[in-house]
Amino acid sequence: MQNAQRRNFGFGTWNNLFRDHEIYVRTSGHVRFLHISARLQRRAATLALCVLALWLAGTAALVAWQAWTSWKAGDVDARAAAVEHAEARVAAERQTVEGIAATLDQRQDDMEALFESHFGKAIPAQPLPKASEQPAASAPPQDGKQVARLKEIEGRQDQMLQSLTKVAESRISRAETALQAVGLRSNDRSAQGGPFIPFKGKDARSNAGSLDPALRRLSAILNRMEQLENLLLAVPTGLPTDRMELSSGFGYRADPFTSQRALHAGLDFRGAHGTPIRAAAPGRVSFAGVKSGYGNVMEIDHGHGLLTRYAHLSGFTAGVGQRVASGQQIGRMGSTGRSTGTHLHFEIRVNGIAVNPRRFLEANPHVLEIKADTRSKGITGGIANVAAG
Repeated sequence: MQNAQRRNFGFGTWNNLFRDHEIYVRTSGHVRFLHISARLQRRAATLALCVLALWLAGTAALVAWQAWTSWKAGDVDARAAAVEHAEARVAAERQTVEGIAATLDQRQDDMEALFESHFGKAIPAQPLPKASEQPAASAPPQDGKQVARLKEIEGRQDQMLQSLTKVAESRISRAETALQAVGLRSNDRSAQGGPFIPFKGKDARSNAGSLDPALRRLSAILNRMEQLENLLLAVPTGLPTDRMELSSGFGYRADPFTSQRALHAGLDFRGAHGTPIRAAAPGRVSFAGVKSGYGNVMEIDHGHGLLTRYAHLSGFTAGVGQRVASGQQIGRMGSTGRSTGTHLHFEIRVNGIAVNPRRFLEANPHVLEIKADTRSKGITGGIANVAAG
């Protein structure tokens, strides 16, 4: 009952809002009236409310659509940004891989150029593959594996450089020991010069100033090793004649012609006329002719300030400018010049100063062993083995 009353009250309220209306209109002396019934008013109001409801619903739907499309566009943008970020990360990682590969390739080129510049040949065996020849990476996980692989190659290069350095330092120590045993030293670098000729590798970056620290250190050590071993090989320790019968030593003596005290700058070895005279070390014939007091003289330049002189010869078997090996015959024993009989006058000069040849010719077996080992291996001995390993 109460619910029915409430419904009736609701309809009554709605109906009470609308009442019949008569509107009088007077025009040109004529009077009209318009009758607007409550029912018509209710219908018009209902229609207006329906139109308003439809408009509000449409507006709400439009706002919702715009909100949804805006959210959708934002989601698309977010996804695009995520994809772009991922692509940038992949590109950065790939660039890192390519950068490491390029650095390792350049380092390998520098190592090969360094070896070739010192020894005139490439590294005997290619110990490491080119970093750029590694399988290409196409995804971040593969890039990670590629970086790990490149780091492994870098570690192997470091190990190789350390091994090369260790072998070179060992050979430097041996060469220094042998040179000190014969009274030679090669430590003074205060007097150096010459035109600047840049180190030429496979790339302009191969200039020694651009090498990494390990390569720069190895380059300096190899330079030192090469210098010392070349000097060691040039040391005249070979016998200048087959029969070594000493007739006069080095130093002050009574001159055989005047009996006055005079300096004898070499060693005299007597023998039969025509006995073969041999080079005491490899070198280049710098003089072959007559010198006052010496008669027929041959001089051999061994480099590094070392020179040997062979005097009183009866003839020559080598000419000026000719390169000769250790032990190669260069002349024949005689008695030309200021001489009392057939013999060889043998001198060794270091930077133009005559020194006692005995310390070279009587070098201890250990020195001769080191020199023979260096000669048999060559400058690349040991170093080549490390490179090949």
